[in-house]
Order: sequence, then C-alpha cells, then structure tokens
Amino acid sequence: MKSLFTNLRGDLFGGITAGIVALPLALAFGVSSGLGPSAGLYGAIFISFFAALFGGTPTQISGPTAPMTAVSMVIIASIVAVNDGDINKALPAILTVFFLAGLMQIGLGAIGVGKYIRYIPYPVVSGFMTAIGVIILITQILPAIGYYVKEDDAFVAQFEVQAEEEILRNILKDESAEGTLVVEDFQETINKSQKITEADITKEAKNLASKEASGVLGTLKVLPRALGNINWLELLLALSTIAIIYGFKRITTAVPSTLVALIVVSGVAYGFGLNYRPIEEIPTGLPIPKIEIITQFELSAITPYIFTALTLSLLGAIDSLLTSIVADNMTKTKHNSNKELIGQGIGNTIGAVFGGIPGAGATIRTVVNINSGGKTKLSGMIAGVLLLFILLALGPVASQIPAAVLAGILVTVGIGVMDYKGLRAIPHLPKDIKLGPLKISSEVMIMIVVLVLSSVWNLVYAVGIGLVIASLMFMKKIGDLTAAHSQVNSLKEEAWSDETKLSAEMQANFYFKHINGPLFFGSTSEFQALAAKIPESANAVVFRMSKMTYLDQSGLYAIEDVVIGLRAKNVDVYFIDIDEQPRYMMERVKLIPDLIDEKHIFDSLDSFKSHEALNSKG
Repeated sequence: MKSLFTNLRGDLFGGITAGIVALPLALAFGVSSGLGPSAGLYGAIFISFFAALFGGTPTQISGPTAPMTAVSMVIIASIVAVNDGDINKALPAILTVFFLAGLMQIGLGAIGVGKYIRYIPYPVVSGFMTAIGVIILITQILPAIGYYVKEDDAFVAQFEVQAEEEILRNILKDESAEGTLVVEDFQETINKSQKITEADITKEAKNLASKEASGVLGTLKVLPRALGNINWLELLLALSTIAIIYGFKRITTAVPSTLVALIVVSGVAYGFGLNYRPIEEIPTGLPIPKIEIITQFELSAITPYIFTALTLSLLGAIDSLLTSIVADNMTKTKHNSNKELIGQGIGNTIGAVFGGIPGAGATIRTVVNINSGGKTKLSGMIAGVLLLFILLALGPVASQIPAAVLAGILVTVGIGVMDYKGLRAIPHLPKDIKLGPLKISSEVMIMIVVLVLSSVWNLVYAVGIGLVIASLMFMKKIGDLTAAHSQVNSLKEEAWSDETKLSAEMQANFYFKHINGPLFFGSTSEFQALAAKIPESANAVVFRMSKMTYLDQSGLYAIEDVVIGLRAKNVDVYFIDIDEQPRYMMERVKLIPDLIDEKHIFDSLDSFKSHEALNSKG
C-alpha cells in the first residue's frame, strides 16, 4: 500500500488527464459498437480501474480501443441479427461472450502466453490495424452525414415482403421448437400469421434494412442513396468536430483536442437550440450488474462465438502488450506480460458484468498519463474513478451530445489508428515471390490479404488466414535457405576448412553431407533427394550435424527414409556431432541404434579420422 502512494501528486494529475481524454472516446466507441454510449463509459470505468489494480504495467491506462471496438461491433451485430434485431433480447449472449473473452485473457496470463505475443508477424498486425481504420472511417460516413437507414421509409419499404417471410419463418421455428408444429394444429399457425400487424412488418423490415447497410460493404451499398439525403446540419457538426481536433493540436497539446471539440461543438449545438440528433440517453445512477448473463444464459447461444471470444481475448492481449512496450520505453521500466494479461482479463470480465464493451491498454491515454506525471497503478485507478464521477454527476448533460460529434471523433480515430509506417514501406520491401507474371513482396501480400479480408469480410477469419499464410511463407523461406546450404556434392566441391586436410584416400571414399540449420517439415523434400543424388560409386556417406540445431518429426522420418535407402545400396552411414535435441528424437524412435549403430556416431571429425586411421591400420 505504501508504494501505491509514493507518487500521489503525479498519479492524481496523470489519472485525471487520462480520464478526461478517455471520456469522449469511451462515448464514441460505445455508440460505434451498437450498445450505446453508456456501454463505452461502463467499459472505460471498470477496465481502467481493475486492469490497473491487477495488471503488470504500472502506468497503463486501459479502456475501449479502436481494434477491440471493431471486433465487438461485429460480434454485437451478428448476435443481434439472430435475435430478430432485438438488442435487449441479444444482450445476455453478447455480454456472456465478452465475459468469456475476459476469462480467456486471465487464462492466457495464467499459463504464461504473454511472452509469445511478440511472435505474431508484423504484416498481420499492420494489415489488421489499417483495416480497423478503414472500417471505422467508412462506417462513420452515414452518421456523419446524418443518414440513418431505419428512417429512410422508401428504402425500408423494399424489405417488407422479405420481412413478412422472416416473421412467418420465426413463427414456424418457434412452433417447431415447442413441438406444436403438426398438421392437426396447423390452424393455430394460420391464426398466428393472421395476427401479424403492419407495425410488426415495418419493425422487421427496418431490422433487415439495417442489416443490409451494416459493415463496410453495407455502407458502400447505401452510400449513393445516403449522399442524396444528406442532413447538412449533422455534416457541419461532424466536420467542425474534425477541424477542431486537428486544428487545436497546432495551438497546444496541453489540453486534449478531442475533449475541446466535444465541449465546443456540443455546447454550440445545444446552446443555440439546433435541431440535431443527440446520442442515446445515458442512464443515471450507479451501474447495475446485468444478472441476465446468469439468469438467461444459454450455452447454445454462445457456442458459435467461442472462437470469436478467443480472438477477442488475443487481440486485447496484443493491443495491451504493445502499449506496455511503449510505456516501458518511456519510463525505462519493465512490465510483467502475464500479470498484465490477468489484469486486463479481470477488467474485461467485470466490465461485461456491468454491461460494458471490452477494452485493452490504450496507447494515447497511457502516453498522456506518463507525460502528466503518472508513475504507479494508482493513476489508472484514478482515471476509472473520475469517469464514474462524470457518469454520476454529468450523465444527463452527456446525453445531449450530438451523435454527429461522436462520428467526427471516430473519423479522426480511424485516420489515426492506421499503420502508416507499414503502408509507406510497401514500395520498398523486397519482391520475393512470383504470382504469374507479377513479382511482389510476401510481406506486402500478407498485409493486403489481412487488410482486404478484415475490411470486407470477417476480422476474426482474416487474422487467422493471415497467420496461416505468414507461417507457410516462413516455413518455405527456412526450407529454401536450408536446402540452399545443404547441397550434396563430392568432398572437393563442398569442403569445410577442417575437411581439406583429409587424406586423398578418405576424400575418394567418403561423401559428406552438411545439414545447415533445422531439419523440419519445410525442408524435408530437398533432404529426401539425397539418396538419388549420391553417386553409385559411393560406399560411405558422412552426415555432419553440428549446425542441425532442431529436428521435428517430419525431419526425423526423412532422415530415417534416407538412411534406409542408403543401407539398401550397401552404403555405410556415419553421423558426426549430433546436437542434444536431434539425438533425443532419433533415440526415441530407435533410429539410434537400430539403423545407426553407436560405433558409427562420432563427436567430431577428428575422432572420425582416428577411427578410420585405426581401421586402415587394421
């Protein structure tokens, strides 16, 4: 407890400043997610406090972030879609998925996964971050110009026939689940269908229209129609917000420009009584636990989202630990990766219980905290308490914020989150693969694949595909490098320095194979060509393995096949200087001593030469 208050003044200023910066972003991310501004605020309060309390990066400020919100938005939209467009009906399943993602983060930290996060290839991270920016930018176009698809009666009318079909399908589905869908009671189905009102059809049509216009592709589909129905006041509010955010930074960075834009534009809109669209009302009073997570829990409702929850937890881990590295560089300290994951997981699970959206370590807010004097975890806890105070004291005031202002804030977030470093490097990266007549960089290809698939298809699957492609590319490169350094030639053509002093007789009778580097499934095909390449005149082959640091199961059986092939030709096989791990693998499958006897294994070339000298004397 004593260490927690060693920097009280600095932590107080750091936490308050970071909390102020977090406020507009929390509201904006909540609206963007689809759960409303209060969900963003609840997430910021609980994640900031508990991730700081239990985490492993003292100066980290956590809360909703652009990547986490983008994935959450996809999860929310998909669960709402299967719940007839009813957010209240879908909420228990949504929060359960978020809760599960937090538990998975705790598990990842407990089993020590934190140290492995750094192995995720940069092109995958770069493509994903740029895709997040693209998604936010494009999906905020409609609210920025004041177009809301559910209010476009002509567009909604196009879905009325489909809406009737959907309502009938749901009636049949419900009766099938209840066991009442039988021929004898079909009149009951007819009676229910006759009770469908115009209001029911309109409501369902609005849900279908909203689903059609969701995401990047949906936005682009309705964009021509939206541009013909621009609300100029909403557009002006959004553009004013963007202009102030970028313009105020040129004056000073001491005061967060995002907060200035929020206060100024909202104040003008409200003060002059402009006819703008406000955000959803923020509930007053203390946040209340959503016991529906327990009382309405259905395993079948979240089973399809288990992998998605895992992806959300991994993304939160990456997002947080990247920020932890930034904090380390600024404070000259060292964070605890696994403890940080546990803290983030606890924050996300508690946030989900109270209806908050998931979050992670936030780079900008962490930097603001450090620059304002924050040094201990107390700063992050103070930021959470400040946001709770704002919720309790200013909830009704915050409910008057124009929706277009938050759209403008999100546009600047989308622009800022893109990986410009990776984009600038595209023309300069080596073009190492051929696709037909084109030569491109494998790194660029991975980044573009992740970027495109994330933007127009599915964030979760895009990252998985990117990782698979990156892994395959890496394996091919390692295999090519291993093969390039593992040519089978006569001794005179491929001599190591210590082999040049061998006797002429030994040079004539022995062929040496140098295995340079790991022998694994990416390099086995080249190695298996060994038997075919060795001349028929050879009566002995010597494998020099001092540089074979790793052998996997595929490489093990490749060696076994080659040895068996050589033995079938009555060729003697010798091993020199086997490393510990490869030898262990060979002994486990009895390759040693069943195929290669101990007397054919030597610690060095010198011991091999001595053995041959003794044989020749004999």
